[in-house]
Order: sequence, then C-alpha cells, then structure tokens
Amino acid sequence: MNFHTRKWIKPEDLNPNGSLFGGTLLRWIDEEAVIYAIVQLGNPHVVTKFISEINFVSSAKQGDIIELGITATHFGTTSLTMRCEVRNKITRKTILSIEKLVFVNLDAEGNPTAHGKKEITYAYMSIETNPKKENK
Repeated sequence: MNFHTRKWIKPEDLNPNGSLFGGTLLRWIDEEAVIYAIVQLGNPHVVTKFISEINFVSSAKQGDIIELGITATHFGTTSLTMRCEVRNKITRKTILSIEKLVFVNLDAEGNPTAHGKKEITYAYMSIETNPKKENK
C-alpha cells in the first residue's frame, strides 16, 4: 500500500478530548478515496457506495503527522473496491483501517456504467520542457 497523502493535525481538527475528530478523518479518507477512484477509472463521475466497518486502532494528537494509504482490491463491472489504512507518519502506528470502500462509476446522467478496468493503473503526465520552435 502506498501512502501519498499526509495531514498535519491542527487545533481545528481536534475533538473535546484533544484527539483527532473521527468525522474529520473520515472526510479526508472519503476525499482521498474518490480521487483514487477517479484516477483509476478515468472518470470524474464516481460516488461512494459503501464503507465497511471502520476500525479506530489508536488516536492522533495535535502536531502529529498522519498519512493515508489506499489501494484497489477488486474491480467490478461498474465498481471499484479499495482498502484504507491511516497511520502516524513518524511512528508508523496504525490509527485506522477500513477493509472495504466501494465506489461506483457513473455516466453523465448519474447512472452506474461499466468502466472496463481490471487492474490498477498509474497515470503519468508528460510535460514537455523544451518544445520545438517553428522556424519561420
């Protein structure tokens, strides 16, 4: 599992107990997962269908740096299933795990539609640094 997104826990992210508010963490996970789904499926029209049991293993405190890891585990006809782990960047201690997040690929009218994907792909952008100039 690759951990690409990092968050620095700030005072506005805390609950009354002084630890990271679970709702804030779930919002970050849903946002990260939908971005992952959009990239994997090549379509900006995807929605959250299902999130399995959420296992809060430990907490994060103000000043901690956490990282979110998401990976695809199954490609359905119209869906993409992923798993997620959140951990402390410094200690590597798991904060949260979710075994199953399901996103559905939609057409322009909002109906589930086949995506044709079967495995994880990685999108790379090529940036031309020295474009050829036309000779006049």
